[in-house]
Amino acid sequence: MSLKEQIDNDIKEAMKAKDKEQLTALRSIKSLILLAESEKGGREGMNEDAEMKLLMKAAKQRKESAETYQANGRQELADKELAELQVIEKYLPKQMSDEELEAALKQIIEKVGASGPSDMGKVMGAATKELAGKADGKAISAKVKSLLN
Repeated sequence: MSLKEQIDNDIKEAMKAKDKEQLTALRSIKSLILLAESEKGGREGMNEDAEMKLLMKAAKQRKESAETYQANGRQELADKELAELQVIEKYLPKQMSDEELEAALKQIIEKVGASGPSDMGKVMGAATKELAGKADGKAISAKVKSLLN
């Protein structure tokens, strides 16, 4: 079942359950998918990689919005964003823990033969491809920087 079909089914379930928060989040995901499909020249369907990138982007936007709202004392808006984030995270692969991320990055550093901070670009290129969807880009970057120093 594609992500779009799964979202459609979950929208129906949320409507039956009268869960407005979940319904809003699911509709925003579906909207993103439809927009992305129409940008591709009307081609039906997206591959899994494109779907994951779309969801990661949506999750990142929700996190950043929630942080901004909290910083400006708008907790009710931050709560709304965090609720949508929880719904989006259901469709993302499980995120790596710090220990798992560090172990994976050590393997990547060894594989590309990086020796210092000047090799960060090489490591980041390989790491972002290999760990796409499993870890946040900021977390990867911070961990690579600490491991190379």
